[in-house]
Amino acid sequence: MSQKDYPVTPAIRFLRENKIEFEPFEYEYQEKGGTRQTAEELKVDEHNVIKTLIMEADGEPIVVLMHGDREVSTKNLARLLGVKKVEPAKAENAAKYTGYLFGGTSPFGTKRKMKTYLEESIMTLDYIYINGGKRGFIVKISPDALKLLDYELVSVAI
Repeated sequence: MSQKDYPVTPAIRFLRENKIEFEPFEYEYQEKGGTRQTAEELKVDEHNVIKTLIMEADGEPIVVLMHGDREVSTKNLARLLGVKKVEPAKAENAAKYTGYLFGGTSPFGTKRKMKTYLEESIMTLDYIYINGGKRGFIVKISPDALKLLDYELVSVAI
């Protein structure tokens, strides 16, 4: 895919500014397709497709990065953060925090700076596929690129 063939989103600008190598992929976005659809379309392991989840910890927005084939234990995450409740942000709030549409959220280039909680096993992968800031747009990068985020490693997968 040549540089002219893919969208230039805030996430792509962030990756370029930080000289992060990436490989862009576009696919047909399907409502409720999730990481399974992405993995099938790209013919990759769903474990390497990383979800960018916008959540609220006692009302404060946070980003959680999780393997596509796993869920987040919000109870364990709340316990770890020392808060009463962690829950997914409403789509309109998530869009306000990030500047991205639901289904097209990237952890890079968000409108608001937020703490990122990264499932620790993601860092053991050779490469990951993560949203590039638009529905139906994924980038393949090294997990090392995630170190550019304000992050903390956690173990909250179920």
